[in-house]
Amino acid sequence: MTVFELEKELFFQTYRRLGVHIKYGDGVFLYDYEGRKYLDMLSGIGVNALGYGNEKIKSAIIEQVNRYIHLSNLFFHESQVNLAKLLIQFSGYKKVFFTNSGAEAIETAIKLTRKWGKRFGKNIIVGFSNSFHGRTIGALSLMDRDKYRNGYEPFLPGISVLRYNDIDQLEENINHSVAGVFLEFIQGEGGIIPADKKFVEKIFELREKFGFLVVADEIQSGLWRTGKFFAFEHYGVKPDVVAVAKPLGGGLPLGAVLGNERVADVFSIGTHGSTFGGNPVACSAGCEVIKELSKIVEKINSVGNYLKEKLEGMKLRHPIIKEVRGVGLMIGVELSIECSEIVRELLNKGVIANCTRNNVVRLLPPLIISESEVDFFIEKFDEVLNEIKQQKFKVQI
Repeated sequence: MTVFELEKELFFQTYRRLGVHIKYGDGVFLYDYEGRKYLDMLSGIGVNALGYGNEKIKSAIIEQVNRYIHLSNLFFHESQVNLAKLLIQFSGYKKVFFTNSGAEAIETAIKLTRKWGKRFGKNIIVGFSNSFHGRTIGALSLMDRDKYRNGYEPFLPGISVLRYNDIDQLEENINHSVAGVFLEFIQGEGGIIPADKKFVEKIFELREKFGFLVVADEIQSGLWRTGKFFAFEHYGVKPDVVAVAKPLGGGLPLGAVLGNERVADVFSIGTHGSTFGGNPVACSAGCEVIKELSKIVEKINSVGNYLKEKLEGMKLRHPIIKEVRGVGLMIGVELSIECSEIVRELLNKGVIANCTRNNVVRLLPPLIISESEVDFFIEKFDEVLNEIKQQKFKVQI
């Protein structure tokens, strides 16, 4: 049986996988068993920020594996401490808790918010429409999209989901009972939709008035994906709690929750924990991720601007491009047509991209991508859109 047949036989069918069997990766490219080469404009959905085969990450992993792979959190971990120091150095936060994933980081942030809120009689948590925070029940409770929620009811009580970027509804529903507001400053799975500046300003104005926590979901947008360490820095604000994951472990499962002085003493011994959270090997890789990315921030911004300029140029040539959104190397191209076939045609031409919200081509390339590699993507994207004009393949309107 082929790997494709075995996957169907052995696994719960939860993923719509691409019909490609990858053999290895190198830099920003993936190679399959048929000898085909693919430019990865998705980086494992925002995970492989340093691309594939990074020598610093590999060396750090091997060195730690030779010492020990796992050590329980009953012991002190040098790699955990080193990564925590780097996160605090670049973020300015006070405390860190390590998790295995972004969803677990969100669950931790929910617990942190609830436990903090108990001190002040605050028991409501607010999320926003069109958000994506993960697949666990707690994360789903903060979301409103039926695609992810149907069949998993009931969800956590005490959570209100308000309309994203709706200031009026925000003002109508925020009061002294609110413990925390969870926010993606740039919605990723939701179609690369940035929060309006005035909306963010209103959230922080209400925080001053009612004293709740602002919790930033930076799982997809964090670690210089947008050209800054966190996306919220583009707004000149600072949340109380931050959830981070995806690129943090250099491809290994790793997430973290960062907290400021308001929440620094909320957790105490035994009130929260994680068997595998802060795995020594993952933390060793994470240290190299932060050190290496910190050296190329200027390039990330430069290439991000270059990509966006090229896409804006394509928009002038192709009316089906409605809008180019995002910042840094977190870009969404909204089309007037459904985009799943477009993404499939890109794959046939050697480019990996993603279709989200039915009509948004999501681009999350490795942060090491060059302008010449961007040019290759633009060339292939242009070819696909020209083929639509020539009706070489069908797309849904």
